Amino acid sequence: MAAAIFSDTSALFTDFYELTMAQGYWKEKMNYPAVFDMFFRRQPFQGGFSVFAGLETLLEALTQFSFSESDITYLSGLGIFEKGFLDYLKDFRFSGDVYAMDEGSVIFPNEPLIRIHANLIEAQIVEGLVLNHINFQSLIATKTARVWLASNKGHVMEFGLRRAQGPDGAMSASRAAYIGGADATSNTLAGKIYGIPVQGTMAHAWIMSFPSELEAFETYAQLYPSKSVFLIDTYDTLNSGIKNAITVGKKLTAQGYNFGVRLDSGDIQYLSSEVRKILDKNGLPNAFISVSNELTEEIIETLVQHKAPINSWGVGTHMVTGGDEASFTGVYKLAARYYPDKNAMEPTMKFSDNPEKTTNPGIKNLWRIYDQDNMAKADILALDSEVIQEGQEKVFYHPSGDYRQFKFAPTKVELLLKKRIQQGRRLEEKRTPEEIIQKARETMKLQLGYFDNTYKRILNPHIYKVSMTEELRNLKNAFIQERLR
Repeated sequence: MAAAIFSDTSALFTDFYELTMAQGYWKEKMNYPAVFDMFFRRQPFQGGFSVFAGLETLLEALTQFSFSESDITYLSGLGIFEKGFLDYLKDFRFSGDVYAMDEGSVIFPNEPLIRIHANLIEAQIVEGLVLNHINFQSLIATKTARVWLASNKGHVMEFGLRRAQGPDGAMSASRAAYIGGADATSNTLAGKIYGIPVQGTMAHAWIMSFPSELEAFETYAQLYPSKSVFLIDTYDTLNSGIKNAITVGKKLTAQGYNFGVRLDSGDIQYLSSEVRKILDKNGLPNAFISVSNELTEEIIETLVQHKAPINSWGVGTHMVTGGDEASFTGVYKLAARYYPDKNAMEPTMKFSDNPEKTTNPGIKNLWRIYDQDNMAKADILALDSEVIQEGQEKVFYHPSGDYRQFKFAPTKVELLLKKRIQQGRRLEEKRTPEEIIQKARETMKLQLGYFDNTYKRILNPHIYKVSMTEELRNLKNAFIQERLR
C-alpha cells in the first residue's frame, strides 16, 4: 500500500470530535447558521504584543477543504458514521463568510482575529484548520518581531530549518519569520515559494574538509567572491580564524569585494569586540560581523545595549520553535447561533469557573482608536450594529465587564475585521505568495510604529488596552445576571 500524502485541504484535517458532533448536528437537523470567533487568551513570551500570521495559507486551504473519495472510504471503515451523513460529506465545501484582520497586524488577547459565519457543521469542521494555521505562524511571527526589535531593527536571518518541527513546520516558520521581520532565510524551498531572500555562509565541515583553514577560506573566496562570509571559530577564533579571514579578505578587498566573518560559539560580546578591533587595525572597516549560536531576543538585546559591533544576526532554534513558549493560545468559540423558535440569530456566551475563560457574546467588530499623535490608544470590541466615530467621545469598559472604564474621543478610528471570503469564495484579487507575505511584512512594520515603545519592551511591557463598548458590556452583564438567577 502506498504511503498517504498529507494535505491540509483534506477535510480529515480536523479533530475527530468535530466529525462526531457534525453527525449529531446532521442527524438532529441542527445545521443552523452560526458565528464563531477566533481569538487568543494571553501574550506569548510575557510580551506586550503579538503579530497575526497564517491568514493567507488558511484562506487558501478553506476554499479547497473537502472530503475525497478515499477520505469517505476511511470514515466509513471506522464504523461510527451513517451512510446518509457520509453522503452529505461527499459534497462538503466551506460556503460561509470569513472576516479577518490584515495579516501582519499587531494583535492583543481576547479580541476577534477572525470571525466565521457558516452553518454549524461547516463552522465546526474547520475549527482545527483555523487554529492550526493561525496559532503556529502567529507564534513564530511574534517571536521574530521581538528578535527584530531587540536587534534595533537590524539584519536578522532565519536559520531554523534543521530544528523546526517537521517539513511543514519549517516552511510555515520561514514564512512567518519573514512576516515578523527576518530579512532572509536559509530554507531554499521557502525562498523559491515565498520569494524570501536566501542566505547562508559555510559550515564547520567545509573548513574541516580542507588541509588547512586558510585553504578552505581561499577556495570559498574563489568560488563566491561577492558572497564570502568566513566562519572563524572552527579551531581558534582569535589566534587562527580571524587571521586567516583577514589574509583572504584583503585579497577580496583589493579586487573590489567586501566580506564578512561569522561567530558561532564563545563569548559573543567579547569576541565580536576583539574581532572588530583586529579588522579595523588591518584597514578593513567595512568587513562585517555576523553571529549565531542559540540566540534569543534577550541575548540580542543585551548585546545591542552593550554596543557589541555586530552587523547581522542568525537565529534558528529559538525563532522557529518558539523557544520557551510551546504554543500560541488561540481558541475558537461560538459567539451567536440561529434559534428556529425565534427565527433569529441570538448571541451566545461561554461561562467558566475561570473568569478569564468567559467569552464575549454576540457578533462583534473590532475597532482601533488613535489619539491626536496618531498613536494607537486602545482596541475596542463592539457589537456589529455599532459604529465608533472620529471625534465622538464615548466611555469604554474593561473586557471583564466590571466598573473599570475610560472616556475618550478618538481622532482616528479603524475597523480591523474585513470580509475575506463570501459564500465560500475569495473576495480579494489573486496575488502571488511573494506579494502576500511582503504586504504582511509591511503591515507588521507599519502597525508597530503606531504603538508606544512601552508596549514593545522585551521585558515587563506596558499592557495595551483592549476594551468594550457600553452596549457590549450591558449584553455581557445581562448574560451574567441571568446565569446568577
